[in-house]
Amino acid sequence: MAPAHRGLTPGALDGVRIVDFSRVLAGPHATMLLADLGAEVAKIERPGAGDDTRQWGPPWHEGEATYYLGLNRNKTSAAYDLTDPEHCAEIHELVAGADVVVENFRPGTMDRLGLGYGELSRRHPHLVYCSITGFGADKGAHLPGYDLIAQAVGGLMSITGHPDGEPTKAGVALVDVITGLHATIGILAALRHRERTGEGQRVEVNLLSSLLAALTNQASAHILTGAVPTAMGNAHPSVVPYQPVRTADRSLAIAAATNRQYAQLTRALGRPELADDERFATNAARVRNREALIAELEATFTRAGADHWFGVLSAAGVPCGPINNLEQAFTLAADLGLEPVVHPADGSPGAAQVRNPITLSATPAVYRTPPPPMPG
Repeated sequence: MAPAHRGLTPGALDGVRIVDFSRVLAGPHATMLLADLGAEVAKIERPGAGDDTRQWGPPWHEGEATYYLGLNRNKTSAAYDLTDPEHCAEIHELVAGADVVVENFRPGTMDRLGLGYGELSRRHPHLVYCSITGFGADKGAHLPGYDLIAQAVGGLMSITGHPDGEPTKAGVALVDVITGLHATIGILAALRHRERTGEGQRVEVNLLSSLLAALTNQASAHILTGAVPTAMGNAHPSVVPYQPVRTADRSLAIAAATNRQYAQLTRALGRPELADDERFATNAARVRNREALIAELEATFTRAGADHWFGVLSAAGVPCGPINNLEQAFTLAADLGLEPVVHPADGSPGAAQVRNPITLSATPAVYRTPPPPMPG
């Protein structure tokens, strides 16, 4: 692998070498985050086709799918036919110098290719080997790991959308993203263990388990009480008011999650009597009388626009915000000094990228190179 930093300040993961066999989202997202923090990532792609996401367009940017471009910065790439003995010999040489292997093939595929955990850990006991699957390596091994399917069978679609509408997926491949984050955490934990003991280990994550863990309060309510939550639109099952409300122009999301915040909300609206009304005096009462309270609030909110109320409520300490589109969201982040868009530090004309959200004071993320072009 080529040196990663080229004179830049070493990252927290400087010297960690990763061979990345993964495609699409969860695996590439994990390895990109690790690369941002200094790891050297060698992306292995299929000859002539590359990562599946190279074809996932429109939209395109200078002939490249924006989907692919958003997940593969700070990596090198090479094409290998994993069924070719000569190519496999080269892969084994690459793995011999690596610290981490990441793969998201169906369970058993890497074993058949002679690149499974058993074989590679025997040759390289120090190796951290991360496998990402859709539904685990046991009875779910035959099921394809696509985010949409995980959202469907994992219950997320059943609690997303409006009660009188059809089950709805999240607007992005959220389960893939969450699984990629879990893979990142697992890899870092395994590297810490190896630092202490010298021993590598296998890290396994799957879409379904990642989603069930991410359902947090909804999952806890089900396993502790047997309740089966359903779609509630933009309302919260346990906190009121915690949802968008109508204003004179566009909707405004409000999150008055405590009695104190609720009282601040009523005062800012000029409706302090709503804090003393026994129907709304506690959160439990507000949950029971949700529709009546929202009607009272919207009677006032519809007298002015969302931006007006955003200013008034923010000044009063009430969590709120207008429902932005992506252009407005990036503008807000820039206005807040978060610098949401970054560019490669090597001066290449690569595509703009979304900033890594992790801020480290001593070893910050570095954006060294754009996503690599299709390997020859």
